Amino acid sequence: MAIESASPTAQSRLQRPVDQARDHVRGGNKFNGVISVVVYGDYLCPYCRRLRLVIARLRQALGERLAYVFRHFPNEAAHPGATLIARASEAAAKQGRFWEMHDWLYEKEPPLTELQIRDFARDLGLDITQFNSDLESEETRIRVEEDLAEGKRNGVTGTPSFFIDGVRYDGAWDFHSMLEALQLPVAARVQRSARAFANLPASGGLVLLLAAAAALLCANTPLGPTYRVFIESAFGIGPPGSLLSMTVGAWFSEGLLAIFFLLVGLEIRREMTAGQLSDPRAAMLPVLAAIGGVLAPAAIYLALNSGSAAPGWSVPTATDIAFTLGILALLGSRVPTGLRVFVAALAVVDDVLSVLTLAIFYPKGFAPVWLFASGVAIAVLFALNRWRVYATWPYVVVTAVLWLSLHAAGVHGALAGIFLAAFLPTRPAPAVGPLLAQAATALAALEHAESEARQSGSSAGSIAQEPIWEWASRNLSAASERLLSPADRIERAVAPWSTYVILPLFAFSATGVGLDLDLSSLNAWRVLLGVILGLVIGKPLGISLASLLAVKSRLARGPDDVTLRNFIGAACLCGVGDTVALLMADQAFPQGADAGLAKTGVLIGSVLAAALGAAIIAFKPSPVPRSEAVEA
Repeated sequence: MAIESASPTAQSRLQRPVDQARDHVRGGNKFNGVISVVVYGDYLCPYCRRLRLVIARLRQALGERLAYVFRHFPNEAAHPGATLIARASEAAAKQGRFWEMHDWLYEKEPPLTELQIRDFARDLGLDITQFNSDLESEETRIRVEEDLAEGKRNGVTGTPSFFIDGVRYDGAWDFHSMLEALQLPVAARVQRSARAFANLPASGGLVLLLAAAAALLCANTPLGPTYRVFIESAFGIGPPGSLLSMTVGAWFSEGLLAIFFLLVGLEIRREMTAGQLSDPRAAMLPVLAAIGGVLAPAAIYLALNSGSAAPGWSVPTATDIAFTLGILALLGSRVPTGLRVFVAALAVVDDVLSVLTLAIFYPKGFAPVWLFASGVAIAVLFALNRWRVYATWPYVVVTAVLWLSLHAAGVHGALAGIFLAAFLPTRPAPAVGPLLAQAATALAALEHAESEARQSGSSAGSIAQEPIWEWASRNLSAASERLLSPADRIERAVAPWSTYVILPLFAFSATGVGLDLDLSSLNAWRVLLGVILGLVIGKPLGISLASLLAVKSRLARGPDDVTLRNFIGAACLCGVGDTVALLMADQAFPQGADAGLAKTGVLIGSVLAAALGAAIIAFKPSPVPRSEAVEA
């Protein structure tokens, strides 16, 4: 049963591990068992009552290997009296009879009266005077409230909620699914570990960092020739140089990055419709700050470079959203919420500017026929959106054609992802009541069929072959799919691939720069320093000056509760360029040593910007006067 006041963000792990001295633990050889299952439950919740039978079967199957831990999560709004009943179990626990009271409370059909509870306490042989005193005591009230508050911090939004060995379980609740999760076959073990890692705030940035480090290691060891042969080897359909035959590195940057740009486009769209960019005055600050964060680094670079090195002006203008937000996450409570929102919005606008830079300043040629084909594909995407086609496959097919057309026209093919994001349809949020009725009808029909099968002597699983099973499955799928728009479904499907596969592969292919650079010429130093200074000085300078002018002129409103020190630290973190900056280096210098110099500058500048920004935010000086805060 859901509870309205719970936090909407589900945590991956329990914030407080199981404590034998405090928690109610059943089985597991005094909690030396192999597996622990923490259940947040409500004695009046009908779903908890059903699931206790599954828990009983699991305990029977696993014996003392299973430690079952119960924590209170009474939903007083939906089940009046749930808190009192939870306190009754704690009062019984004071006399060593928690589990007897626990089982009885679940076995009795509600409503349960206080008189019934006191009568059962007497039947248990409890000291009824002490029980009555404990039932009303401050200690039992605090104990139940602590469990409830802790559950909310753990992201519990309804009952029952399960944590297996401290990791949240969101799989199916049937016996066989839960038994598999508890016994941890290889697939379940890998899935749980991957999910726990993915929920770490900086996991995406960590994978990117490892990929970049691996590329540098390969490029600067005896593996270097093998690495370069792999990255530069032809792959695709047709002879080398044909339309669908590119190097492995080019496929990573032009092909796979289309999925990354799809997610960028969806984030831009979300921010413009319901996020920081939806309020014109609030949106103006990250927009102007991002523009300043592009102009200042470009100006610093161009002040040092001209001629053949001038196209590299775009390299220090990019911000890597994964690394920047990952570092902010690692800094934890030192970063105000308003600052996180501002940096996220700025990074989104920065991505828009990067996309425009790629499209306008780095075309690879001009092919009118393919440009016309690209326009037709975009028109078809627009038509699909207008016709409210909610199936995702037509959009994917047309986007593949668009990617091919853009690539053949000399425009970076990854931009196809932006167009797909723009035209994927959204739907108004559904009314939950009708969907609940649809799902409940389907499941009730299956339950009735299962009951009839048992009565006739057939196995409960035999109904899987009956027409009612297919009918119920279709209805449940329809109700589930209605909760997500096509844009949401695609984003959920590809986001993990983008974060943990596509971006690391691109970083691996683009970061493999030999560190034996030729710095004998002044021009080489100019390129290297232009990128480093652009990221470390230009980015924070441009963002800070543009923001100051915007706030002082009242064109924009600053983020709430953000000190000047924190703002400057965040501006420095925006100098972490990495993936997008590496892409710009490839586009600006398709051949020659300047690409290696620019990429080395990106790596050095990103490390310096990250260290500087994190140090500024983490440093705790004496209290900052109010006048130094960024005014709202």
